[in-house]
Amino acid sequence: MNCFLTFTKKQLTSPSILDNPIEYLKGVGPLKGDMLKKELGIFTFGDLLEHYPLRHIDRTRISRISDINPGTEYIQVAGKLENLSILGDSRSRRLVAGLRDKSGSLELCWFQGIHWAEKNLVAGSQYLVFGKVSFFNGKPQISHPEIEAFVPAMADGKSHLEPIYPTTEKLKARGLSGKQIGKLTAVLIGLLSAKDIQENLPDPVLSRRQLMPRFEAFVSIHLPKDQQAYENALERLKFEELFILQVRLGITRLRRHRYSKGVVFEKVGEYFNDFYNNHLPFELTGAQKRVLKEIRTDTFKGTQMNRLLQGDVGSGKTIVALLTMLLAADNGFQSCIMAPTEILATQHFHGIKHLLREMPVNIRLLTGSTRAAERREILKQLADGSLHMVTGTHALIEDPVKFSKLGLSIIDEQHRFGVAQRAKLWAKAAIHPHVLVMTATPIPRTLAMTAYGDLDYSVMDELPPGRHPITTVHRNEMHRIKVMDFIRSEIDKGRQAYIIFPLIEESESLAYENLMDGYEHVKAYFPEPKYWISMVHGRQPADVKETNMQRFVSGDTQIMVSTTVIEVGVNVPNATVMVIESAEKFGLSQLHQLRGRVGRGAEKSYCVLLTGTKVSNEARERIGIMCATNDGFKIAEKDLELRGPGDIEGTRQSGVLNFKLASLLNDKELLENAKIEAESLLNRDEDLNSVENLPLKNFLVMQKGKTAWSKIS
Repeated sequence: MNCFLTFTKKQLTSPSILDNPIEYLKGVGPLKGDMLKKELGIFTFGDLLEHYPLRHIDRTRISRISDINPGTEYIQVAGKLENLSILGDSRSRRLVAGLRDKSGSLELCWFQGIHWAEKNLVAGSQYLVFGKVSFFNGKPQISHPEIEAFVPAMADGKSHLEPIYPTTEKLKARGLSGKQIGKLTAVLIGLLSAKDIQENLPDPVLSRRQLMPRFEAFVSIHLPKDQQAYENALERLKFEELFILQVRLGITRLRRHRYSKGVVFEKVGEYFNDFYNNHLPFELTGAQKRVLKEIRTDTFKGTQMNRLLQGDVGSGKTIVALLTMLLAADNGFQSCIMAPTEILATQHFHGIKHLLREMPVNIRLLTGSTRAAERREILKQLADGSLHMVTGTHALIEDPVKFSKLGLSIIDEQHRFGVAQRAKLWAKAAIHPHVLVMTATPIPRTLAMTAYGDLDYSVMDELPPGRHPITTVHRNEMHRIKVMDFIRSEIDKGRQAYIIFPLIEESESLAYENLMDGYEHVKAYFPEPKYWISMVHGRQPADVKETNMQRFVSGDTQIMVSTTVIEVGVNVPNATVMVIESAEKFGLSQLHQLRGRVGRGAEKSYCVLLTGTKVSNEARERIGIMCATNDGFKIAEKDLELRGPGDIEGTRQSGVLNFKLASLLNDKELLENAKIEAESLLNRDEDLNSVENLPLKNFLVMQKGKTAWSKIS
């Protein structure tokens, strides 16, 4: 039973002032209301209340212009505006002015909103200016400053914190500057009382975490009496965002455990034990054993397993997947592995088939390239139950594919599949199969707790014995000949090498030309017939691409020149060198994935990050991290820090990460505390039926449908 369906209709439709259309607020009206909707997504009073200030400025704290130094980031100064003038042509048009106080002067500059500045600023008048300081020709400058007429604050010895709100140039032109939005917000707050902003956190949580009441927090986030009040409000509202998310995800997870019926793997039988005792190629790591124990527990419960298995490149996820499939076979169930590319599906097939070569286990490969006669045979074996395991691509979800008794679905690199595609696979069994999702992209803990918080997740943070760390070095264009000589020395030892060129997103043709130009240069260094080169890129027909890949895999070619299509899915233990051309154009995660194509055999491996002679500070930082560590989880944390969660591949961007205030980077401790509180609460009262949890339950029901929440199945 859905625990959120116990409220009366009256409770769910009770009117709130916060639901009023924004145009009804005094000072807004239809025209400004339409602009607020279009520009900032503010449709209601509640939306305006949650349009938080960027910062607060203490109008009594004014610095001298002479206090500006190279370490100054933001500053507030006051002075006389001088020499307003337009410079440049239509493309580089800008408005510049000087601001002078008794200690010195600085330059103000506008590249946008020039018309507004011309119309509203008066040379010779006194202005208060706030902004980020930069230096141009050694002189301080503020571009697009926050500027207003200067009125000396009352000398009452108290701070005057004025909120600064985000706005747009179009809104400014319609009289809705950040300051005007602040006035509208003040009007709204004047209309509200504690009954309009009811508490949604249980009293014990508020007490334990020493959080201010919700109504007080909303007032203080906008109009704080002092800096401490603002910080307390910020902490309260950030915690609320994180706590509500963790409760939602926790309920989803608990409901799946309670209601999502799953097949039972009752025993560990002959297939598993025979492989484990007689055919396992190496001792399992502690991490692999831990994950297998978690999977064994999940599949024995009678509810559907939905587990995310994240492990760095080379951590041994395939062995864990295979042992889980053997566990399914021991209990009379079939298994499948669905991969996003034919290359990766084929790799899984050959790898698993080799490991099972001495066992009576039937495994087949089903892809778009499977020939008709073979396809018919595979479909027959799946339907009659004689096929234990199948690896494949999207071909597995086609309608003709019917399983006799599907008990386990393994999804590799799941972010490349849509929800509907995965659902079609689950529908091929009367009872939804257990689901194991695998990703080779390490996910920072904070991201896993939010974007994947509705799944149980396992982390494999150990490499199997015998794996050598990959030596990573940075070289620029001046060292190209030495890099090529190094590749030649490795090839002469019988090894192979990758040379990867970046995809140029703005232009497919430019990327192709870049690759072809690079290919010709590589051929000049490594002439045939002494050396043979494979080339792979996105424009090639699938069969040509596959042939060229297989030539490299089989050792017929010594060098693979490619774009990033080989980022995932090629396993060549004999390849010991990875050269990444224009490495400054790649993100950290992609560099790490590419590097993971080598270091898969017994020989020492190397990754060379080749760049131009001029590299930006950000790119230099990325390259420095790559050279300093092979730890994918450290790299993922740094990637999150540099790029933010919105750009991290595979984070299931479904609205989960759209926090208004909280930050996965800066609020890790707050997130951990929110998770602890949510888990503790749900362990005591999963259905939120206790009196103290009813406000939280009511809030979740009222918010249902306003936020996008997705599940893996």
